[in-house]
Amino acid sequence: MENRTTVLYVDDNPKSSRLLTSVLEECGFRVMAKNDPGEALALCRKGYFDLALLDYEMPAMPGSKLAQEIKFLAPDIPVVLISSRSTLPSSELVFVDAHFGFGTALDDLLWTMRILVQPKLARMPDQRAVQRAMTQWTDST
Repeated sequence: MENRTTVLYVDDNPKSSRLLTSVLEECGFRVMAKNDPGEALALCRKGYFDLALLDYEMPAMPGSKLAQEIKFLAPDIPVVLISSRSTLPSSELVFVDAHFGFGTALDDLLWTMRILVQPKLARMPDQRAVQRAMTQWTDST
């Protein structure tokens, strides 16, 4: 039985998708990559995953809207939004557990993904707790 974290990764850019999928798999994640938000939602309805990793800027449906749809279908699944923007309006992050924008280190993304998929009893309750943990981790290094 495979005991890897399963990530639903949605990015409309096939090159970016292939690159990050390869990196995530090398880091021990199992990745289900989709280039179309509609296909990703169909997969959400019939499959299981531990975390959703979404691109923010997609023409068919923005990542923030896809996050909302995923949370409607699976409220306990953590959602991480990645974008080329360093900040996003808070209204775009309502259904997002973590956002990583321009200048983010890959290690920070991977660390947060691992924290968010910890067993439910150990999972951090909200974004502020994740930020506190990240700050403590950064201060300790």
